Amino acid sequence: MPKTIDVTELVLRDAHQSLMATRMAMEDMVPACADLDQAGYWSIECWGGATFDSCIRFLNEDPWERLRQFRKLLPNSRLQMLLRGQNLLGYRHYEDTVVDRFVDKAAENGMDVFRVFDALNDIRNLRRSIAAVRRTGKHAQGTICYTVSPLHTAGDCVEMAEKLLELGCDSICIKDMAALLKPQAAFDIVKGIKEACGQAVRVHVHVHATTGVTLVSLMKAIEAGADCVDTAISSLSLGPGHNPTESLVEMLDGTGFETRLDKARLIRLKKYFAGIRPRYQEFLSNITGVETEIFDSQIPGGMLSNMESQLKQQGAGDRMQEVLTEVPKVRADAGFPPLVTPSSQIVGTQAVFNVMMGRYKVMTGEFADLMLGYYGETIGPRDPSVIALAVKQSGKSPINGRPADLLKPEWHELRDAAVAVPGCNGSDEDVLTYAMFPKVAPQFFTARDKGPKNLGKDPAAQAAAAAAPVKPPPPDDSKGPVRTTITYDVKCNGKTHKVTVAPAK
Repeated sequence: MPKTIDVTELVLRDAHQSLMATRMAMEDMVPACADLDQAGYWSIECWGGATFDSCIRFLNEDPWERLRQFRKLLPNSRLQMLLRGQNLLGYRHYEDTVVDRFVDKAAENGMDVFRVFDALNDIRNLRRSIAAVRRTGKHAQGTICYTVSPLHTAGDCVEMAEKLLELGCDSICIKDMAALLKPQAAFDIVKGIKEACGQAVRVHVHVHATTGVTLVSLMKAIEAGADCVDTAISSLSLGPGHNPTESLVEMLDGTGFETRLDKARLIRLKKYFAGIRPRYQEFLSNITGVETEIFDSQIPGGMLSNMESQLKQQGAGDRMQEVLTEVPKVRADAGFPPLVTPSSQIVGTQAVFNVMMGRYKVMTGEFADLMLGYYGETIGPRDPSVIALAVKQSGKSPINGRPADLLKPEWHELRDAAVAVPGCNGSDEDVLTYAMFPKVAPQFFTARDKGPKNLGKDPAAQAAAAAAPVKPPPPDDSKGPVRTTITYDVKCNGKTHKVTVAPAK
């Protein structure tokens, strides 16, 4: 009998995060849920990652309400989220009781599978969140962030898998966020984990498609014993996104492996999201083909676009190649961290600063913290001279312990600050939203009653707007004779005077 390979569908989270800047509105997902729920997926990833931030920053959606809606719309499915360990869904470490409360509330609101990772693969940063998931009785998936460097080996991945299982994880995920996982490496890692930890251990494999090789990597992982792989429905796949779900199904034909997926429903989902995608044209990634250069730079597609934006804001868009050369150097100085949120943003921004202002002449607070151990330990040693600069510029001392051990209990302080914000409803969910995004949450709380935004635009209207003739700018009266009477308020020596300028007669 063929072996059944489970599939996690990414279209409701990572697919649109990777391809359209996480802008897809809930109302554009709702019509697809019935087919997703009945298609035969092992799980449906629909929450976590950047979706929480995007909901309150751009879409005026309550992310907790989005989760509750998914729970109702997908009653037969395991709901899955991506959780950044001690960082939760924010960009700093949170004190342990905040981590506990977030996991409790996510489980209470409908989450089933917690894919938990740490940007540095520091196992200490995963213990608390994995323990919290286990207490809820939900599925704890320990995650290995895959990367390549002179120090990283397949054996390191196997060793980390063993440590994650010791923490009580229900499954192991190999997370390749930059499409760096080549076929042979995929085979070696999965085979190594199965041999070291037992064939019964569930191994999931998550890859992006950017480099063009990772569909083959999924096949090799399956041949080595992988139990589940991640894909995205084809109309929201490829580029910096993921491999197409339908292609995986067809690839397995005649191989001794099969999926449980309903091909008729997959075709309906493909057609539905093909109709949705053009609505988000302005947010679509410019990466549409294959980027094998990533094997040299090791820079994920999302990180590329972020650095490009930073350079353009500085009027230095032509210096991108210098930054691409600088990123691997900064990464080596920092001990070769994997480039995934938030380490990718930290390393990328510092590389931009180095190019624009000189190497480490100005150091971001986040990069100083990375160098000093406040995000955790890296696989390699950090450059001592850069550590010294981080100490000098930040005024902090290096640490070797678990970063969260330095944090004082903060839940009551966060609650007091949150409930003082107009529009906060006082729930634990609102307090957690404020805790993760204290600058954005107040704006969201105030505007929440106005209802969700849908940033998607009708393709015909977009085309008409693009084709419309450009109106000439209004005449600049400052460079010619005055045509109308204008009154100005002019302040002089603390007094305001009315000055009227009239047309010459």
